[in-house]
Amino acid sequence: MGDKEQLRKQLEDQIAATELRLGQLKQELADLDAQQPTSHTNTESAIGSTEWPLLQDEYRRYGRQMIVEQIGLAGQLKLRNSAVLIVGAGGLGCPAALYLAGAGVGRLGIVDGDEVESSNLHRQVLHRTKNTGKYKVDSAIQYLQELNPHPTYIPFRTQLSSQNAPEIFADFDIILDCTDNPATRYLISDTAVILGKPIVSASALRTEGQLMILNYPPRPPGDKSGGPCYRCVFPKPPPADSVTSCADGGIIGPVVGMMGVMQTLETIRVITMVIEEGVASVNKSGNSRIVPSLHLFSAYSMPPFRSIRLRPRRQNCSACGTEPSISIETLRNGSMDYVQFCGSLNPVSDLTPDERLSAADYKSKLDTPSSDDKGVLLDVRERVQYDICALPDSISVPISEVLRSSSGSSEVTIEKSPEWLPMNIIDLSSTTPIHVICRQGNDSQVVVKKLKQLGLDQGGKRFIGDIKGGLDAWRRDVDPQFPDY
Repeated sequence: MGDKEQLRKQLEDQIAATELRLGQLKQELADLDAQQPTSHTNTESAIGSTEWPLLQDEYRRYGRQMIVEQIGLAGQLKLRNSAVLIVGAGGLGCPAALYLAGAGVGRLGIVDGDEVESSNLHRQVLHRTKNTGKYKVDSAIQYLQELNPHPTYIPFRTQLSSQNAPEIFADFDIILDCTDNPATRYLISDTAVILGKPIVSASALRTEGQLMILNYPPRPPGDKSGGPCYRCVFPKPPPADSVTSCADGGIIGPVVGMMGVMQTLETIRVITMVIEEGVASVNKSGNSRIVPSLHLFSAYSMPPFRSIRLRPRRQNCSACGTEPSISIETLRNGSMDYVQFCGSLNPVSDLTPDERLSAADYKSKLDTPSSDDKGVLLDVRERVQYDICALPDSISVPISEVLRSSSGSSEVTIEKSPEWLPMNIIDLSSTTPIHVICRQGNDSQVVVKKLKQLGLDQGGKRFIGDIKGGLDAWRRDVDPQFPDY
């Protein structure tokens, strides 16, 4: 009985959201009829307002895609009557919004609480240098309105949260997950499942990307004919310390652009698809059935694309399974803590204060007359970053080489030492300090601990520590001219 009541509550929530959306559409139609701009009225009266469903400018603007049989006039009308929400106005969201607006989606919402930074511009193609410091949603919509004035653009200048997600999602037909962290991905998926919205999810890092259509077709939790959700594909989040952001791992602009454009293409397919008997099937225009799959892209592989078919919904899934534990109430009251579920992404702090130097204190040591205080500086960023910029006299020791080495803690000898350790620089009998630096002060702590495990601190006689805050702190507190990449 409890399961039936829970399913009933889920359906009631979806009905309420649909009725709210229907009321808003009716109001928008009434407002449009009340306005009746003179230029459009004259044009439509000349050709017969009831004969042609699109404006003359829309026929010209969308004609090239309407003559594609998979779209046609019917598909164009579906696009104009659709409402799409993009969560994230970054590298994925920008190309997705660009092509959705160009395709003639009727209502386009964008959620993002961040501001435009100069480091965004090489891949976030809606933003401009002059808009640095402006809300990303405002910067994006400014460009989109110039591209196509017909759609209605709706900005949400906020970060998505479990409290605001249900209200934001309720007014849209399909959700695009263009975010870059696991906590938000789980939140988007859970909310979309509860409200019966399909999701087009993508991600990109370095030279690789992935794409999925989730919760399609959208069915109530427990309905086996519905598509899998994000939790079905990834029941457990990855360890927090294994999650690499674009800021740390890097990204090539066209790679994230490719994934954003593919999101748009899949969104158009979902909007224009005919759904029959619980599945998206082939229609008379030749649209092919959508099968839930994980599409993988690798820019430097051949072939660059491959696909893996996804398994059906997991019946024990806490979001879309037969006994879901996630509901509108658990979202709104905050009982589902997504940050705690995925693990904290805050910078690590594995060292004691005595094992860390501020950038300013390290600069003072370099400026002292005693050469013993200067010590050895190991830069543990990857070699490609070291080649961009580095402090004078620093030695490149990539963190990847350190982590690949044996995890044993046996002490180093002249005859036995890891390949990554610069024995020509580090004298085992010396007490000269060893300083470690990285970009932000996280990887450096890992290497400090490793060096001490190898006994290089000589039982505390030699100082081994890192530069707190890394090269970011050096640029901020010591040398503002140091490259900010």
